Amino acid sequence: MADERFLSRELSWIAFNERVLELASEPGIPLLERAKFCAITSTNLDEFFQVRVAGLKDQIVAGIDRASMDGRTPTQQLTAIGELIPPLVERLDAAFLDRLVPELRAKGIDIVSYADTTVDEQRALDTFYDERVFPVLTPLAVDPGHPFPYISDLALSLAVTVADPETGDRRFARLKVPNVFPRLVRVAPGRYLPVEQLIAARLDRLFVGMVIEEWAPFRVSRNADLTLEEEEADDLLEAVEMELRRRRFKRAVRLEVAHDVSEDLLGLLVRELELTPADVTFHRSPIDLSCLWELLELERPDLKDPPWPPVTAGRIAAAEAGNRPVFDVVRHRALLVHHPYESFSTSVEAFISQAADDPRVQSIKMTLYRAGGDSAIIRGLIRAAERGVQVAVLVELKARFDEATNVQWARQLERAGVHVVYGMVGLKTHSKVVLVVRDDGDRLRRYCHIGTGNYNSKTARIYEDLGILTCDADIGADAAQLFNHLTGYSRTDDYCTLLVAPRDLKRQIVDLIEHESSFGSDGSITLKCNGIADEDIIDALYAASQAGTQIDMLVRGVCCLRAGVPGLSENIRVRSVLGRFLEHSRIYRFAHGNVIADGPERTRVAGAVADAIHLIGSADLMPRNLLRRVEVLVPIIHPRHAAWLDQALTFGLDDDVVAWELRCDDSWERVGPLDEFVPHPQERMYRWTLEQQLQGRV
Repeated sequence: MADERFLSRELSWIAFNERVLELASEPGIPLLERAKFCAITSTNLDEFFQVRVAGLKDQIVAGIDRASMDGRTPTQQLTAIGELIPPLVERLDAAFLDRLVPELRAKGIDIVSYADTTVDEQRALDTFYDERVFPVLTPLAVDPGHPFPYISDLALSLAVTVADPETGDRRFARLKVPNVFPRLVRVAPGRYLPVEQLIAARLDRLFVGMVIEEWAPFRVSRNADLTLEEEEADDLLEAVEMELRRRRFKRAVRLEVAHDVSEDLLGLLVRELELTPADVTFHRSPIDLSCLWELLELERPDLKDPPWPPVTAGRIAAAEAGNRPVFDVVRHRALLVHHPYESFSTSVEAFISQAADDPRVQSIKMTLYRAGGDSAIIRGLIRAAERGVQVAVLVELKARFDEATNVQWARQLERAGVHVVYGMVGLKTHSKVVLVVRDDGDRLRRYCHIGTGNYNSKTARIYEDLGILTCDADIGADAAQLFNHLTGYSRTDDYCTLLVAPRDLKRQIVDLIEHESSFGSDGSITLKCNGIADEDIIDALYAASQAGTQIDMLVRGVCCLRAGVPGLSENIRVRSVLGRFLEHSRIYRFAHGNVIADGPERTRVAGAVADAIHLIGSADLMPRNLLRRVEVLVPIIHPRHAAWLDQALTFGLDDDVVAWELRCDDSWERVGPLDEFVPHPQERMYRWTLEQQLQGRV
């Protein structure tokens, strides 16, 4: 039976991706940036099938019929997904083919078919094919001596039917499109051809003497989840490496094909991949539009967002001018940093780099979830270890789709003498914490960074995140206790300042919601997160709304809470902000979190500097974050820092900005200006940050 208190997590995800896709047709966004949103929608769909759809199929195979929070069984969820995905794919095709392609052509960027190429272009393509493409192609025929080939996850392929003109025998062959050359081949200035069309036009060179009856592009998505028996693994690193090799062979969950594929060819693919017709999506546009990222490399600033260079925080800039380290800045007062508006490289990276080279630093400990490729932070850790500093790093090997990168970093760190641990059995370590112990002369002091985003210089340029650099003694003691728990073997005591999952964080958030609801219509809760799907948290928010407490939420992605429903959530407003940056920070504000009410009398908690509690950190309001991950939230105390968070929330909630709101009928509606993409909360935040830091006020 459906539970009308909650929205489906899976359907909410589809609604989120529909909002992302809207940006691909937004006239107020530069043209190449719109192409980027087509690419993001495409890759989001890949992950949805690899993880969410694959998980539902696993439940069905295992005979699990337990309903989700919205009351749907796994089979019912797949049915609902199957009804919404084809229209979404068609909207993606329409956004690309019917809008972007003509508009790009008008601006001198033409994505052409092979039939549109000239004779001279075909000669140049012949040379490219002979030199770069043909040597790496491997056709795999299917016949009694050649079984149906294994199709790896997300590999673009051509399905080819050929016939022998002498015997009349027909054969199927699979041809993988390698990724060792660009997907979009430059055929002339401003003209680009999908490489699979070039390969298809030269099939006669691969199947010599055969008649090419049909060809069609296709792609398979497979279950991407890792199956680890952590408690039985002697070496988690080796277990993850083994499972990564196995993942390529996991069950197929989706087949993408060209819209005009023949029934015979489609039937063969469906049968051999052990799929059903419901698992197939049909595409008019090139399969896998992530190739559009290649267009972002073009030198066309007129078709891209105007740059917003990150500003160095005023206090760090002053320290740099005086040749003083970040430690001096933080020792004077904690420093709140807001990326990408404020520079990641001159704050967080500089903090770790200076710690690596500072002779007074005695130890560095940190968590790594997604460090990315070329990492200045990891180079700093290696440098510190090589000069004798005690360095301990928790590398989360189970960070989905970053497992292989993290395995490589773990091995490299170990070779440099870093103490590497791989997380806790049964939990992912998702917290973002650095702890540096430094001899300041007067005493040893703990310096911490606690943030909402990964220690990844690439994503720090496009993800909106917050972090606090502090030497607060209580926070430092809590961070030390956290690392002792993560790297050693102990039961944790109560934390003095930090809120830590899975131990206490969920209970503490529910307590804060219930406390705020006790103030009735005077109460106010403001929450910013990537997703909310925890039943207990949602029920607590419903109860607060029914008590008259106003609740404002900024939720980028999945939202299983219903907003504005009379009798249930009429005092809850939910917004989603999408734009040039991915909104990634988590901010939780409770207006009376530090207030004790005793009848009509209200007093502030001893030692508190304000009525409100502000928290930032790594945890979303999802069951996985609250129950199956190590997460950390930290209170933001200083009035200027709290005011900064309030300003960020205000920009997202202003009535006149571009955003989407969740209505009481569970639909998302665009609010703010409808004919342009300004004013936007992110632009306001950037301009305000620039003004604040250049004035040196924060």
